[in-house]
Amino acid sequence: MHGIILIDKPAGITSAEVVRRVKRLVRPSRVGHLGTLDPLATGVLPIMIGEATKLAPFLEGGDKQYAGTIRLGVETDTHDSEGAVIGTKGVPKLNEDRLSEVAARYTGRFVQIPPAFSAIKRAGVPLYKLARKGAEVEPPPREVEVRELRLGQCDDPELLHFEVVCSPGTYVRSLARDIGVALDTLAHLSALRRLRNGRFAIEQAQPLESVLIALESNCFRSAGLVGINAAIPDLPGITLDPALERRLRNGDSSALDMLVPAGADLLGIFSEKGDLIAIARATTRVTAAIERIFNLE
Repeated sequence: MHGIILIDKPAGITSAEVVRRVKRLVRPSRVGHLGTLDPLATGVLPIMIGEATKLAPFLEGGDKQYAGTIRLGVETDTHDSEGAVIGTKGVPKLNEDRLSEVAARYTGRFVQIPPAFSAIKRAGVPLYKLARKGAEVEPPPREVEVRELRLGQCDDPELLHFEVVCSPGTYVRSLARDIGVALDTLAHLSALRRLRNGRFAIEQAQPLESVLIALESNCFRSAGLVGINAAIPDLPGITLDPALERRLRNGDSSALDMLVPAGADLLGIFSEKGDLIAIARATTRVTAAIERIFNLE
C-alpha cells in the first residue's frame, strides 16, 4: 500500500498518535506524517504510507495556512492554552485600525523566537523535554515569513480571531505571544486549525475516525488514498523503457543522460506503465542524479 491520506486531525491527540493508529491498520507498510500539529490543533495532516514516505523531502517546503483564536491578557509557558499561566495583564481597548497596524507589523520576513516547549533539538534532545525538566532553555531565533495575516475582534473582548499564511517553520504560538506584546498586553494561542499544508487543503481531508473505519475494511478509496503520482503532479516527467529502467534501478544515473527537460530541476522518472520509478535532480543541462528510487510493486 503506497500513497497519502489526508486526515482532519482532531484536538487532544498528537500527530504521532495519528500515525500509530493508521500504522496498526496498514502493517507492514511504513507510515509517517508531514508537518507536525500540536495536540491542541486540528486540521489537515498528510499521512504518508509505504513508498510515499520517501516523498517527504519534496513536499515539506510548502506554505501553511491556519485560522484560530488568541486569548489576550494571559501568558502561558507553552504559549498555548495547554500550558501553565505565568503572567496576566489588562487588555486595552482595541479597534480595527490598531489590529491592522499590528497585523502589518508581523507580515513579511522577520526573526521569531520559537517556544521553549518545541521539538527543536539541542544536542539531539527536543527542547520540550529539557523545558519539562526545568532546564534553562533559550531557543535559537529563526527567520520566518508571514505572507498574509488578518486579525479580528470576537464578541469576547479578550479573544482575537486570526487567519495566517506563513512559511514552514513558523510557530503560530510564538506569533500569538508577539501579537499580545505588540498590543500592550500578554497573550497565548487558544485554538488553531490548519487549513492548508503545502498543496494539501482541508477540503480534501477526512475525519480520523472515518479513515480508520475505511482502512479496517480495506476500503482504501473510501479512506481517500492519494496515489504517489497524484502527489507530485507538477514535476516534469521522463519515461524510461525497460532497459533504461533496469539501469536506473541499479543506481546508474547515466540512464538519464540527454533526457533532462530544458530548465528542469527536480524530475519524476516513470516506467512505460506510468509508475513512478524515481525522483532525480538535474545536475547539468543534460544530466541528473538520483534523489529517491521507488518500488511500488
